[in-house]
Amino acid sequence: MKIFTNLSNLENVKASSIVLFCYEDDFINDPVIKKIESIFIGSIKHLFESGEFTGKLNQTVVLHTGSSILADRIILAGLGDKKKVNDDCFRQASGTISRLPAIISSSSVAFYPNNETGRKTVAAIIEGFLLGSFIIDEFKSDAYKKNLSLPVLMICARSKKEATSFDKGIEIGQIIAEGVILARRLAADPGNFLTPQKFASRASALAKKYNFGCDILDETKIKAEKMGALLAVAQGSELPPRVVVVKHLGGKKGGQPIVLVGKGITFDTGGISLKKPLEMDGMKGDMSGGGIVLSTVVTAARLGLKQNIIGIIPLAENMPSGRAIKPGDIVTSRKGKTIEILNTDAEGRLILSDALDYANKFNPKAVIDIATLTGATKYILGYAGIPFVGNNDKLIELIRAASDRCGELVWPLPIWDEHRGMVKSSIADLKNSAGPYSGTITASAFLENFIGSWPWAHIDIACVDIEKKGRPYIPKGQTGIGLRLLVELLTEWKKV
Repeated sequence: MKIFTNLSNLENVKASSIVLFCYEDDFINDPVIKKIESIFIGSIKHLFESGEFTGKLNQTVVLHTGSSILADRIILAGLGDKKKVNDDCFRQASGTISRLPAIISSSSVAFYPNNETGRKTVAAIIEGFLLGSFIIDEFKSDAYKKNLSLPVLMICARSKKEATSFDKGIEIGQIIAEGVILARRLAADPGNFLTPQKFASRASALAKKYNFGCDILDETKIKAEKMGALLAVAQGSELPPRVVVVKHLGGKKGGQPIVLVGKGITFDTGGISLKKPLEMDGMKGDMSGGGIVLSTVVTAARLGLKQNIIGIIPLAENMPSGRAIKPGDIVTSRKGKTIEILNTDAEGRLILSDALDYANKFNPKAVIDIATLTGATKYILGYAGIPFVGNNDKLIELIRAASDRCGELVWPLPIWDEHRGMVKSSIADLKNSAGPYSGTITASAFLENFIGSWPWAHIDIACVDIEKKGRPYIPKGQTGIGLRLLVELLTEWKKV
């Protein structure tokens, strides 16, 4: 798709469709709406007065222009109450219109923003449109593939200064959207297409393409690192584990990095503690955290972020076999702590434990892990947001502030001593399951045992990694949620 800035006034825009954003019940004060009101001879006013279109968030209406201007149609996209509008409202509205039949049938689309639009809003518009129109059809035969892509997408500017700002917004929005799409594609790949080895190969290829570092730990190196928890999870599979370490060193040479750790279970059967068959196919996405970490490093490299960032992605399949770990087994982690296995389906925290301990090698200034860790998240925030925990008030606040700016909602949870006691074992140092109660917090309490003396946060994206119904810029399927949060956090990083 070709995306660019177009320096033009409304009447001279050459496009199949022009998109205008509208505040709720505020058309009278909008100079652009006033201009098209004269074109449509009062019909805009009638739309508002009749209630057919009021400018509510994600509300749309298509107006065919006839021969009055060069564009074939004008599409009004609602933003909601002007006092509450933020960049995510533009992202949502743009995602909503991306799937309209009028847009899909257009050969070109021009966004004509108002005078208050800046670089960040343009980035949000591009993100929303690209993410909203995204589909996965790689596995369909040509006869069933859909073509929802447009050859031309433009943002109209009124001056050269505004065009320069918009150009930067387009660049940032496209890079971030493509990062989310990469994370979605990784999570959507079936288990027979994305094994630990194939994930590692893809990471190596991306590192070469975007010029960042990539090291792969094979089974021999993993054994040398004494990653007993990761090896225990992987031993039930015919496919050996891998650890991918990716590095974007855009900050001060030799400076402490921010380390991101992502869970990479490329397929999760539950192991001996076998999951129910219904919806097990979704467990191809149990590597979503790892996919987000890889995609975040790709995005950071493309944006040229002035940060030293290291991503650690432990990769394995969790399979039942004669070699698989069993409930009651005891394994030894890289840190030397022994772990009693009560539930082989609580495998994510095992591979993360070795990766979090491995992070100490890099003397990090902060470590953030992200994972589809516990189904218990649905009982905390439902499917609306991401619960997370942290051990540093400044880092917690940075994550919350990044969430407010990017629209990926989060809420912090506590870890109390009662939760820490729940993961203690009577015959080993720890147990990998504390039962059904406080499951998201007790999983975090387990991970807490493997962090060093650095600020740490754990982000649990279970349940929000898959969208069941479809939302404005998140179609049904894998969401890629967490990438925009991490990129926003890294872009606006403050000392913790």
